[in-house]
Amino acid sequence: MKIFLVAGARPNFMKVAPIIRAIKRHNRLINKVLVHTGQHYDYEMSKVFFEDLELPEPDIYLGAGSGSHAEQTGQIMIKFEEVLLEGKPDLVVVVGDVNSTIACALASVKLHIPVAHVEAGLRSFDRTMPEEINRLLTDAISDYLFTPSPDADENLKNEGIPDSKIFLVGDIMVDSLLFNLEKAKKSKILERLGLRKSLSDGGSLTTDYSLLTLHRPSNVDDKDSFSKIIAALTEIAKRIPIIFPAHLRTKKQIETFGLRRHFNDMGSGRRKKTVNKGIYLLEPLGYLDFLNLMMQAKFVLTDSGGIQEETTVLDIPCLTLRDTTERPITISQGTNVLVWNNTQKIINEAFKVLDGKGKQGKAYELWDGKTAPRIVDILVNSFQPAAR
Repeated sequence: MKIFLVAGARPNFMKVAPIIRAIKRHNRLINKVLVHTGQHYDYEMSKVFFEDLELPEPDIYLGAGSGSHAEQTGQIMIKFEEVLLEGKPDLVVVVGDVNSTIACALASVKLHIPVAHVEAGLRSFDRTMPEEINRLLTDAISDYLFTPSPDADENLKNEGIPDSKIFLVGDIMVDSLLFNLEKAKKSKILERLGLRKSLSDGGSLTTDYSLLTLHRPSNVDDKDSFSKIIAALTEIAKRIPIIFPAHLRTKKQIETFGLRRHFNDMGSGRRKKTVNKGIYLLEPLGYLDFLNLMMQAKFVLTDSGGIQEETTVLDIPCLTLRDTTERPITISQGTNVLVWNNTQKIINEAFKVLDGKGKQGKAYELWDGKTAPRIVDILVNSFQPAAR
């Protein structure tokens, strides 16, 4: 059984790592080929994640690079079709909801190669999000739909997907989180950022801080939306430091909109800094450093998808800077609250946490770190070789 396993953007790496580990139990039955599309192509966004997650070097690197959605998707399709024709896999596994996901799924089904979609069925019901379009289309053409939660199953059934294609397996991101938790605890990122200092009696003292991630076009490409969020952050930062590992694109927008004055520069985190109140910009972090920073934060502000799940597992309050989420179980059962770009709501929810009234929750029962083995077992047990 020859499987092409596709990764392209940073969140994908966290999702393929557990699958690769699970495949090792079936080495005699599965020939795995790791394909990196190159959607995230700089060191901080790609290679460091491979190192932290102990991922093997990609067997195939497409080198697609950046561009508009159409340009990037088209380039990946063209390049991936070439490797499909040469490699002739029995199955293609795609993860998540980025352009690489739909591009590789579409190229595969056009050649009558079965597709498995990991993290299927998630819906924000907001078609202005490029990721929502990618999710809908990928699920519509996939043969195996591996879902993280019951609401995802219901979404697929409502869209006419037959039960025989739907498999509730749990959250693949949680596999990476739980597997790397102890290793992440050894990170020295807090010391490097000046958030922890040694005491004379041999102990240590950690400064309370909050963690911010922000990258969605609806937030950072719209000056009005970005300014509303910054207005809230400025008030919150009067009570607690906000640590902000910023995407390169987000940094560019900060400069473009003339918003730089609102931020302190923390650089790469390689030197100790004196951290007072304020919003601190630093370079993108590797997976283990970021996980360490997240697990010890007072709360997290984010417009990411996966972080909503990770904070629920870690029981850390999460304020999501969006008006919709494709992960509603993190709200109904977890620690997540939607605050969008509503300045006052962001402030109010942050102050609730600081006043000891932050939302608590619990993870869904299948978010147990065993999602990848369930996926691989299903593929092995149900796979039928295609006629050549």
